[in-house]
Amino acid sequence: MSLYRAGDRERAFGELVKSFSERLYWHVRGLVGSHEDTDDLLQDIFVKIWNGLATFRGDSQLFTWVFRIATNEALNFLRKQSLRATFGLEEAERVVDNDSYFGGNEMQRLLAVAISKLPPKQRAVFNLRYFDEMPYEQMSEVLGTSVGALKASYHFAYEKVKEYLLQHGVE
Repeated sequence: MSLYRAGDRERAFGELVKSFSERLYWHVRGLVGSHEDTDDLLQDIFVKIWNGLATFRGDSQLFTWVFRIATNEALNFLRKQSLRATFGLEEAERVVDNDSYFGGNEMQRLLAVAISKLPPKQRAVFNLRYFDEMPYEQMSEVLGTSVGALKASYHFAYEKVKEYLLQHGVE
């Protein structure tokens, strides 16, 4: 932000993209499931970040502000696509099985399918906590939800994932 405030906006944005691209990719990918949708969304996310940098006041950390934008964009994408209404087991498995960028084993495939079956907000909470190991306080800033609600949401998501894995022979 110091580069941006000093007038070197393009360099500041380049550093921001370099710093956050990989983490944002995997965060958004965990929410939307496909590489192609993630790439498209990342472009939109970075445009929003670029357009919003001038109004970033620093009330939160840059990291949480960026993740909030990415999370909101991914959740909006899922809502627009109405995936929750039609995203059954077969569809979840098809998305994972047809993803040429998925390189996991059977356990990872089952985990990806189980996570893809979660409602979008629970999926976001699960991914932020389980994969990103984000503290609940930081998640609260990113998602705009109370810590207590996030803990409950994570618990329900964890139990759903665990139940799915147990049903498919993973202990």
